[in-house]
Amino acid sequence: MTTNYRPRPEQPRGWGPHPGQGGNAPRTAFQPPTTQQLKAIIEDGDAKTLVESAQSVGQALAEMKLASSQIRSVFATTRQIQMKWLPGASEPSAKASIHQLLLLKPRLAYQASRDQGQAVGKLKQVLEPAIDLVTNREQFTHFAEYFEAILAYHKAAGGD
Repeated sequence: MTTNYRPRPEQPRGWGPHPGQGGNAPRTAFQPPTTQQLKAIIEDGDAKTLVESAQSVGQALAEMKLASSQIRSVFATTRQIQMKWLPGASEPSAKASIHQLLLLKPRLAYQASRDQGQAVGKLKQVLEPAIDLVTNREQFTHFAEYFEAILAYHKAAGGD
């Protein structure tokens, strides 16, 4: 009887598991977007920078095992603000929308404090400075598009 068993070659010391072989070490180190990149995305509406950054962040979050349920309420609130903040909204309505947007920061902080894997904390590092750049409806729209793109790339990279 012949067997086709061949032992797997040993990995040199210090090497982690290869992708797909278990372990939770991300393939790439997490790199949050720079202030310049965030300004291009939020203030200028630079779609190319948005896509590149969202792809990088989304993939890193998927590798860190971020669960969609961990940030579902934050994204749902973003969508609610987007639906209520209509074009040509009055000054008080715009202020209320900015107020609601700023309240996402403590919600992100709370979610990050509950996250054992620290993926929500990494998302917080991306979204908080982006929130700080929003001063009008157009910039909020860019923020919402960026957040949505991050989640789309997270899901495309195998995120839960």
